[in-house]
Amino acid sequence: MVYAAADNRYDVLPYRRVSDSGLILPALSFGLWRNLGDQKPLANSREVMLKAFDNGIFSFDNASNYGPSNGTAEETFGAVYQSDLKPYRNELVITTKAGYHMWPGPLGEFSGRKTLTAALDLSLERMHLDYVDIFYAHRWDPNTNLRETAEALDSLVRQGKALYVGVSNYTAEQTAAIAEIFEELHTPFIGNQMSYNMFNREAEQDQMLDILDQHHAGLIAYGPLAEGLLTDRYLDGFPSDFPLHRSNAFIAEDPEGTVAKLNALNDLAKGRNQTLAQMAEAWLLRDDRVASIVIGASSVDHLLDNVKVAGNMTFTADELAEIDRILG
Repeated sequence: MVYAAADNRYDVLPYRRVSDSGLILPALSFGLWRNLGDQKPLANSREVMLKAFDNGIFSFDNASNYGPSNGTAEETFGAVYQSDLKPYRNELVITTKAGYHMWPGPLGEFSGRKTLTAALDLSLERMHLDYVDIFYAHRWDPNTNLRETAEALDSLVRQGKALYVGVSNYTAEQTAAIAEIFEELHTPFIGNQMSYNMFNREAEQDQMLDILDQHHAGLIAYGPLAEGLLTDRYLDGFPSDFPLHRSNAFIAEDPEGTVAKLNALNDLAKGRNQTLAQMAEAWLLRDDRVASIVIGASSVDHLLDNVKVAGNMTFTADELAEIDRILG
């Protein structure tokens, strides 16, 4: 059956401009990460991705090492793009990243010119694309001089393989340093994709949001639910085998206190007629400098629960103060 996108797809979610650039992103972007790849049937992946586009999610985020096996998430996207989404290429914002371990040997990771160039060529091949809309350096490279990384990204734009460049997981200081080189090179730098949520407020505490805004860029937030923490899953406590991500290692210090905070946040969300997850996403989007939130969804139901964030995206001053009090 030939896919035809929903006529009302731009009426479901709000979308926002990245700073004062010409790039516009939906409030929610679809991240393939590890939820769609070689362990999921292609039919399932196709169903979820097309449902995302039908609901106004026109940005799809990938990386060379996403999978679970390296490259398979890009291959999954490429298959659905070829079969269904290719006619809509002008509407889509397709992004990918390189820097974590991608292939054997010392050149299979980080951000040297050869590595970034080879990685993007592989990504384009897997996704059946001529170019990506954003190409990110996926992590800070402590060994390669920053100018080489910046110039490599700049050259990929000039070759027509990417329209914009970004960084991911850079600190505020690192972001400011590379942004200055991009300005000198006139490279279209669009933002930093980093972990940001109610529990992890590094982006606020180190002035990341201000720095990005000064450089006409935005923040693209991944991990909006703190690896599943900001859901109703753990209101009764944490299982003994709860997997601690580096961004929520604080749970080990005070698990009971964390559960109490989650329940207080959940009560507040109920008063807003939202789930805790929807409120957590809305809280991120309260700041216009957050250009988009990257969500992961492996089922249509999970996806549509995220989309419902659009039902209430405003907060009163009292609500924001209460969230700060709970998490203080």
